Amino acid sequence: MSKPREIRAGRFYMVTRRCTQRMFLLRPDAHCRATFRYCLALAAERTGVVVMLPVVMTNHHHTVVYDPEGRIAEFTHYLHHLVARAMNAARGRWENFWASEQVCVVRLDDREAVLRAMVYAATNPIKDHLVARVHQWPGVHGLGDLLRGRAWQVARPVGFFQRQGPMQAVATLRLELPEVPMLGDRAQFLDELRARVSAREAEITAARGGRRVLGVRAVRAQSPRMAPSSWAPRRGQRPTMAASGWARVEALQRDAVFVARYRAARLAWCAGLAAEFPPGTYWLRRFANITVAAS
Repeated sequence: MSKPREIRAGRFYMVTRRCTQRMFLLRPDAHCRATFRYCLALAAERTGVVVMLPVVMTNHHHTVVYDPEGRIAEFTHYLHHLVARAMNAARGRWENFWASEQVCVVRLDDREAVLRAMVYAATNPIKDHLVARVHQWPGVHGLGDLLRGRAWQVARPVGFFQRQGPMQAVATLRLELPEVPMLGDRAQFLDELRARVSAREAEITAARGGRRVLGVRAVRAQSPRMAPSSWAPRRGQRPTMAASGWARVEALQRDAVFVARYRAARLAWCAGLAAEFPPGTYWLRRFANITVAAS
């Protein structure tokens, strides 16, 4: 039996998903930008997940979110299902759009982990030497709109979505920070985020030396059927949680207690005995007639 995951309301996550065979199926053209934004806005509206920072690269995306209702699994399923269907139609494809591995959802258990995840996502195009500055990335990148407090108004893309179909004509998404104690003052958090992104930009630029970046024109000229020639690590560890110091220790201990309680309850339930599952049980709570303990 695979290790169960506890899903509770009020948690931060970084969601990452890669395209099949590392292909450039998310190449940043106008249609891809509109499609991903539209699908992201619909997924957030459908599940109540707060989108903080999305960054879409040519063959993967990182999206940092806050999940106030414990619906992160619904959010990732709806987003990736809709993006895959719409972008396959746009690229003239029929096979799987995303890599066969499970979506990577890393829980961010303290303020520092949230900041680090957002800086990592924001500077991904710089780290990969595609552009020299964050604001130059031609794909979906939410840092500027998050810092300015601007909402996205995205018209329903043509092609996959019917012109007179049931999907809404315009989707709205505001990138924002939730008002939760863990993040502290929002203005201060955004100032620190801006400063850290600038510092990381400078660090990557210094490490690159005099080498040139690929550049916006070359990024846009890539074929969606291309893939990077560089080697990528495989079968390594897939983290599910990020935190620092004692916050990490406490999170690991809570996870261990949840797994032990869940497995004991599942064994009893499969044997036909009375069983009470721990709070945070997700799949069986939605799709089976089980009892979940109060929080």
